[in-house]
Amino acid sequence: MALRNKVFFLFCLIKISILTAAISLNGCAKRKQAETSPQMDAKPPFWVRVLLLDDVNNIRLNLNCSWSISRPGLQKVHFRQPAESFKINIQSGNLTIGELNCDDDEISIEPDGPYIFNINGSDYRGNLRLITNPDGNSFDAVNFVPLEPYLAGVISAEMPSYWEPAALEAQAIASRTYCLFIKRRFGVNRHWDVKKTEAHQVYRGVAAESGQIWRVVNKTAGKVLMCRLEDGSSDIFPAYYSSSCGGHTEDSRNVFGGAAYSPLRGVYCPYCEQTAKSLSLLWPEVTFDTNDISERLIQRYPVLKQLEKIVDIVPVRQSEYHSRKENPQPDIVRLTQIKLAGSSGKFDFVRAEDFRCAIDPEGRKIKSAVFKIKSTDGCWLFYEGRGWGHSVGMCQCGAQAMARMEGKTAEQILLFYYPDSFIEYVY
Repeated sequence: MALRNKVFFLFCLIKISILTAAISLNGCAKRKQAETSPQMDAKPPFWVRVLLLDDVNNIRLNLNCSWSISRPGLQKVHFRQPAESFKINIQSGNLTIGELNCDDDEISIEPDGPYIFNINGSDYRGNLRLITNPDGNSFDAVNFVPLEPYLAGVISAEMPSYWEPAALEAQAIASRTYCLFIKRRFGVNRHWDVKKTEAHQVYRGVAAESGQIWRVVNKTAGKVLMCRLEDGSSDIFPAYYSSSCGGHTEDSRNVFGGAAYSPLRGVYCPYCEQTAKSLSLLWPEVTFDTNDISERLIQRYPVLKQLEKIVDIVPVRQSEYHSRKENPQPDIVRLTQIKLAGSSGKFDFVRAEDFRCAIDPEGRKIKSAVFKIKSTDGCWLFYEGRGWGHSVGMCQCGAQAMARMEGKTAEQILLFYYPDSFIEYVY
């Protein structure tokens, strides 16, 4: 054992006695633990790195079981006693775990069975990695968790857990596919694969689990969506989904750009109007101050600074669809590109989805890119809005209607919303 490793090991044994004594004095109440986490022996491609917190300078950690600390190049140090409440800080570029001072850029905290830790009051399965940022003043907290337990924390955060089993199963397969695609496409260039927010998929850890959700996860375990590529091979694709398409889903290229995937073309959807709440199917008009819109767009996209102040907003491209096949005229007009004119006399273009997300990042007011817009009294009015979300891929309200009203299976739902796709097991 290297001298540095020996010193650290002895240091931990001394300090942990101080730490656990302090914990005992705190008198923390026992938390009820969920059943032990499955798939902890999964192969590396089927573990997910979830960014729980970024650029923080302290967290509160609880462990109701024995646990270990791992550091790059050093032997793992194991502690038999639980650590029910201690603070992790960063000082002068060094992470401080309770009384332990670690001078590494990355450490891993690994609970023993049931393999659950609690960070800032929320339980998560798997391991916790703490990674110091280059500035030395903050760190990221990353949950290293197997794919199936990850999905157990996602499904009911993205779709109501009381919905039809077939709809939930479709959600599980779409979410598994999306996660694996994003992990492989973007995770190689960073120390995390997905965020826990709507930027990717909402992940709430153990709090989102239930018996129903675990039945869905177990029933669909290993199933992903695949499609044929131009060279004849098959592969996964980004299986996007959104709340309510409003009558027709959208081609992914019009929303996100990038490569064309046959399963991500728009399809007519007569289902979501049967289950979507009225304010998500047809949302009310909303106004935004002209100056606020200009500031938010320029803040989100610094290249727009050349416009100085945005004085005009003109839709220049759109997709036109019929909410009902018998309608003589298109009644779903989804904007896809917008022209922005500035007080400098210059202009630029943005995708409509990027436009609405810059102005209303949470998507609670401008719920989709199906809207009309006009200037009025120093404001921009958004009206005749329809649907909720980007409308690419599976319409979640439509999936629920297909399952509840027509008894469709998860596979039938997925093949409807992702045409030319097929389901395979990856393990």
